[in-house]
Amino acid sequence: MRRYAKYLCLLPLTAILALRADVRGCHCDLNNPVEMAQKQCALCALAEKQPAYLTVFFLKDSNPTKPDRLLALPRVHGPGEHLLSSLSPETRLELWSAAIARAQEAWGDQWGIAFNGVEKRTQCHTHLHIGKLLPGTENDRFTVVSGPADIPVPPDGTGILIHPVDGKLHVHLGDAAPELRLMR
Repeated sequence: MRRYAKYLCLLPLTAILALRADVRGCHCDLNNPVEMAQKQCALCALAEKQPAYLTVFFLKDSNPTKPDRLLALPRVHGPGEHLLSSLSPETRLELWSAAIARAQEAWGDQWGIAFNGVEKRTQCHTHLHIGKLLPGTENDRFTVVSGPADIPVPPDGTGILIHPVDGKLHVHLGDAAPELRLMR
């Protein structure tokens, strides 16, 4: 037990970090300045500053450990955890289409786009991570779709990863933190 004692001090830190990466129960009331000042509502506040005519906008990921990462966000807010299912089909299509176009521009055919599940997100506002797909991360649990209009909505707040293969898209559902398959 004594040799593990030095690691016990890390338990509170681990618990705090685990709590930070969970947006279940987030509300981000746009009319409540105190709530909007919370870290998990920062992307909601940025979305509010975008021109109303925009449907989708892009931001460089502010995390210094992810210098090559870009975010695609809808201008519109969803309720609570901002699930992809809360967006209209037209907004989802525009979000996926714009993100794919930007990903191809940046990474050719080596891109990946990830949407983390609610328990692994630190920001509640819907945002897609755009980056280079890490080699060797493909697995055999995927669905093949023809394009952005065919991308399914992840069930129950889980994550989704999409990437190109032979002119089609591989869609991986059920991973809570698919952004980990993208280059930082």
